[in-house]
Parts: sequence; structure tokens; C-alpha cells
Amino acid sequence: MKCIIIDDEATARTIIRQLCLSANNLNVVEEFPNAIQAIKYLNKNQVDLIFLDIHMPDFTGFDFIETLKTPPKIIITTSDRNLAIEAFEYDCIVDFLVKPIELPRFLKAIKKVEKTLSKKQIESTSVNEEKSDHELYVNIDRRLIKIDIPSIYLIEAKGDYIQVKTETKNYIVHSTLKKIEDKLPENSFLKVHRSYIINIKKIIDIEDNSVLIKKDIIPVSRSNRPELMKRLNLL
Repeated sequence: MKCIIIDDEATARTIIRQLCLSANNLNVVEEFPNAIQAIKYLNKNQVDLIFLDIHMPDFTGFDFIETLKTPPKIIITTSDRNLAIEAFEYDCIVDFLVKPIELPRFLKAIKKVEKTLSKKQIESTSVNEEKSDHELYVNIDRRLIKIDIPSIYLIEAKGDYIQVKTETKNYIVHSTLKKIEDKLPENSFLKVHRSYIINIKKIIDIEDNSVLIKKDIIPVSRSNRPELMKRLNLL
């Protein structure tokens, strides 16, 4: 789970980051001393979980939650136990941890988040079966053509169209990168540039700010390079 920490106290952020290291499936991608910086980050990035302090200067944790249209799961971390009742009025808040936070209690909260996310994923799959890790249907000349998703190695934006390159054939589809990105499995595909989505499992070589896939040299933007490096199995 990708998570961020929001707390105006540097010591508190360090403690929570250390606690996160004890949970096998937590990846702290960023931490922030105030809610304003976190909002700017969330406008461009998605996370699964937020560790959120309530009492912060100028902008409280509750103010922060109110600004989010679709908030991820949140664990409150605070020294004020009197706010627990108010906190659980928000559906996105999974647990309420009172500082100083002990490891067993922390891990219990993480298990609650895991159960909540698992339930959400099951419900999403039952309601909407459109997204598949194996196949994708595209509309070309009024025909629905099935593409084997693992065979896709590159998708490039070309004006109002995208070019989907596979191991055997290329397709020109009237669509956007954003639309097809939502249909692709996140563990294999990554948008590395405003005009390109790549299958990271097909990368042959990486040099400076570009990757080689098949015979295509694809630029990697500075903002997307850190996420690419996180996805790679580096020695």
C-alpha cells in the first residue's frame, strides 16, 4: 500500500515512518509538515492510506479531509483522544491512534485498512468486470478487437488518437492515454511521459532519462522517473 504521512512535528513523522517499516506491505512515498503541501501532492498522485495528525497550524486534519473529493483510507495519529468520536463521523477514517503509538496497536490498525481495502476491491470486481489483467477490447472501424494486454509494450499519444504497440501488431485507436491507463494493470504499466505509457516488464535498457523497449527509445519525464525506479527490481 502506498501511503503518506502528514504531521507538523518532524519527530512524529520519523516515528510513524519507522513503524511503517514493521508492516510488510506499506510503502511511505512522501511525508509532509502541513496539509497544504499534501493537497498539492494528492492533486497529481494517488495513495492508498494517509497517516494524518489532527492538530496542525492554520489547517487542521479535519479541514484537510473536507477538501478531498474521494479521500483514501485514513488513520488518525494524534495526542488528543477527545477527538475520536468526531473522527469516526468520516467514512474514510479507519482507525484512531493516540500518541505515543505502540507497535502492536499500529499493526492492528494496518490490518483494519487491509480488510477494508480487500472488501472494496471485491465489491468493485463484482460490480465492474471491464478491467482485466489479460485482455482489452478496442473499437477500430466499428469493430471490437481484442488485444492481449501482456503483449502490449508501448502506448503513445498521437493527437486525438493513441497508438497501441504489441508484440505482433500495432493499433491506432480513437482514445486518450488517461482512458486506457485506467484499464491497464498498475503492476505492469506506467505512464513515464505525458505522451507515453510503457510496459515496465518489456524494458531492455535504461539510460539517463530514457528507456529502450524493443527498438523504441522512450523519454522519461523528471517527475515520473522516481516512480519508475521504485517499480524496478534493482540489484
